[in-house]
Order: sequence, then structure tokens, then C-alpha cells
Amino acid sequence: MLESLGNGKKEKILVVIPALNEAEQIAQVVQQVKQELPEAQVLVVNDGSTDQTEKIAFRAGAKVLSHPFNMGYGVALQTGYKYALKYGFDYVLQMDGDGQHDHHYLQVLLKEVIKGGVDVAIGSRFLGEGKYQVPLLRSLGMKLFGFIASRLSGQKITDPTSGYQALNRKAIEFYTRDIFPGDYPDADVLIMLHRVGLRFREVPVGMHPNLNGRSMHSGLKPLYYTYKMLLSIMLNLMRKK
Repeated sequence: MLESLGNGKKEKILVVIPALNEAEQIAQVVQQVKQELPEAQVLVVNDGSTDQTEKIAFRAGAKVLSHPFNMGYGVALQTGYKYALKYGFDYVLQMDGDGQHDHHYLQVLLKEVIKGGVDVAIGSRFLGEGKYQVPLLRSLGMKLFGFIASRLSGQKITDPTSGYQALNRKAIEFYTRDIFPGDYPDADVLIMLHRVGLRFREVPVGMHPNLNGRSMHSGLKPLYYTYKMLLSIMLNLMRKK
């Protein structure tokens, strides 16, 4: 299957799934990934879960790395990037462990980076034909940071908070640097990619509604998120290219 995506060379592909208390969904997510990309390795980064996420993910056939306590979404992702770099993976696909990201689009994202036109392919839930419902406060934040990222990167960004992505080796190496955000790697990372000369493009993907009611952007978190994101963007702009 993987040979058909490239030029005959079998690439090493890692699917990174950060997970915090996703015991109910993680087995299905891992199994769906293995079904869609049977020759890829699946890595679940258990970010200090207090439920059975670690054990269930391992039983489902994933490699599991566990943090001793919750360290943040960005740190969990970077653990996966560092693993990929250490063990020589050519491409990384990242997706959430709650079942929101439709596994049928894994190959769509992968093909986009294998073609060589971009270093990062970002799955956008707003480019396809379906309508994805977002709470009003979060929708306003996404539009704000989508606008900022679009202006600063020179291309339109419709889904600045998407965690459904594919990366090539150059992007993996960049994402392992200390400047990668530990909590919310969203619009600020897109701006960083542009400033260091890495290419990215949004690709239409399907996403399912969040059924477990938990989100990084629930409650008062959008206010904190807005503050941290604006601060991170300003710091990025102050750095030399």
C-alpha cells in the first residue's frame, strides 16, 4: 500500500496520537489507523492519563509512551516527533485520540507531503462540503487567529486549530526544537513555519463531533488560549527569521 504512495521506496511512517483519558475511544482509533495504514507504526503518547488509556492502547496494538503526569498537548506531540526523529521515520501523521479525526483521510494527508509540494499538510474541517458545528466563542477565536495567520503567512488559513496533520522529515526536525509550544501549537506554529521557509497547505478532511464533551477550548479556557496565542505570536514576530 505504501509503495503506491511514492516512487517505489517504502517510507517509514509514524502515526502519533496524543491522548489524555481517552480509554473509551483509543482502542477504536488505533484499530482504525492500523486498518487504513497497516504498514505504519502507531504511537500513542499517554499524557498522564488517570484512566486505562495506556493499557487499552497497548492491547489495541499501539506503541505507548507515557508521561508521569499531564504535561500538555504540545509536549505530548513533541514526544512523538522526537521519537520519530530518533528512530528514522520519514513521515509523521498526527491525530487526536478522541475519535474526532476521520481515519479515512490519513492517506489524503500523507499523499500531500509525499508529493513533495509541501512540508506540512493540515486537515481543514471547513474546506469540505460538510458543515462542522463549532461553539460560538471558539468559532470567533478560530476566525480571529485564522485571519492573523492568513495575513502573516500570505495564504488563507481556515482551520488554525487543526491537529490533524502530516509532516515530512524537515518539519519533524523543526517541531523538535525548543520553540515549539508546549500547550497550544496552533496558529503560532503556522506563522513559525512560514517564517523559517517551510511550506504548508490545508487539505479538506472530515471530522466527527466531539462526543465526550471534553475539549482544550471548553469553559473559560478560550480566554486563556486567546491570551497565550497572542503572546506567542508576538514573541514569534520578535524573533529573527
